[in-house]
Amino acid sequence: MSVIYLDHAASTPLDPQVIAALQAALTGEAAFGNPSATTHVYGRAAAAQIEQARERIAALIAASPREVIFTSGATESDNLAILGIARGRESFGRHLISSRTEHKAVLDACKALAKRGFEVTWLEPQRDGRILPEQVAAALRPTTQLVSLMHANNETGVVQPIEPIAELCRARGVFFHVDAAQSVGKLPLDVSTTPIDLLSLSAHKMYGPKGIGALFVSERVRPWLEPLMWGGGQERGLRPGTLPTHQIVAFGVAAEVARSRWREDARHLEGLVRQFKGAMEGLPGGRFNDPLLKAMDGETMDAEAIDDGRLPGLVSLSLEGVEGESLLAELPQLALSSGAACDSATGEPSYVLRAQGVPRELAQSTLRVSFGRGNTAEEAEAAARQICAAVVRLRNEDAPGQPPGGPWAEGSAGSLAEGARVRCFLRLTTDGRLEALQFRLAACPHTREVARRLEARVAAGPCSPESLGKPDDWAREATVPVTKLGRLLAVEDALRRALGSVAAARSRTIEP
Repeated sequence: MSVIYLDHAASTPLDPQVIAALQAALTGEAAFGNPSATTHVYGRAAAAQIEQARERIAALIAASPREVIFTSGATESDNLAILGIARGRESFGRHLISSRTEHKAVLDACKALAKRGFEVTWLEPQRDGRILPEQVAAALRPTTQLVSLMHANNETGVVQPIEPIAELCRARGVFFHVDAAQSVGKLPLDVSTTPIDLLSLSAHKMYGPKGIGALFVSERVRPWLEPLMWGGGQERGLRPGTLPTHQIVAFGVAAEVARSRWREDARHLEGLVRQFKGAMEGLPGGRFNDPLLKAMDGETMDAEAIDDGRLPGLVSLSLEGVEGESLLAELPQLALSSGAACDSATGEPSYVLRAQGVPRELAQSTLRVSFGRGNTAEEAEAAARQICAAVVRLRNEDAPGQPPGGPWAEGSAGSLAEGARVRCFLRLTTDGRLEALQFRLAACPHTREVARRLEARVAAGPCSPESLGKPDDWAREATVPVTKLGRLLAVEDALRRALGSVAAARSRTIEP
């Protein structure tokens, strides 16, 4: 069975028309010409192709081509917008406004400015993930120079009300930056009617190539924006360096395709979401982190939990009683993530969900399912079935009550909020050796592997508790990462407490 790709919020496959344009740009007369070298035909051909792509990207957001500046991606665009305005407009004021659910490119840029004496007001999202215009209004100061908010959240798909916020900022003389990496090409965006000053775009989120993005810079803010790098004077002096013709051409085609079919895409993606949610019905103990926040609290999931305030095709799903990393490991036929791609390697619960008030144990057991153009209804239903089956398997590993074959001495430690919940069941021989050992746990794959290794050691024959070793030994044998060592302490504590319950029971038995 082939793997179903459901991580389009992280990156999209190249559209066939984009692939064709990319190949042509790498082999045609503009392939090796430097677009800055307009004294000969090769340079002029490259420059002409770049300008055509610039026009296509500008048309997607109803901007003037002169207002589109090419960058290496949305991360650089975010940094150029925030750091560039902060430096160029420092004399106006040193106060910025953003939210706690922004992409790390915005959060870290603002934090870098805070270390240099700027003040940043971090807006707290509503329970549905939105930032309300009245929150922005209350945070504005005479010294506020910039408000930076994303259009659609990359983890939950929540769409912010940027139109009224843009109007508010314009009325107060404050510049407004929007990170639109997730939404451009999927939702309508018109900078000619919405007073956005700066807007970040990324090609690889809209079926274009990686390594290329753009920043919309309105003529209103251009005099205030300082570059982050110097040399060459390309891109109106804002982003120096030789332009990658082939990537820009491909980006332009991706923009043109998106402009022609975004409505068709949105209908298709929302149909997939309905199929997926419908197939999830009957699974208790979960919630969709949509703007409507349909919390199940033990009830079956509502397949109609669809709202206009969510990015088409993106589903954030939290599931009770399972550990997120183990859930992903149980789904080898699905390519999806537990949150933002830039955070998935840390193993930490989503800061976006935590900011929305989602409990830590639910935030760390969240899946982000993001559909794309190429997905089918059959794939959506298959993904839901596989997720439901994996959840049932993992919950069975942590089933309440004692395992068969008792009576057992029992000890427990940890919690899902701490990353590992472990219960240990054991029996001892009359001379104090381990005769049987079983664990029930909700924990990461490394912790589960350690528990199974200990069970197998005892199953091979009675042994002393000391012969099982300590967490350091287990970590070395199972090559457990340093970041997971703390979770092995829950295994040790549960084992120790189970042994302690045996000792306490025997002590009570021999008392006169």
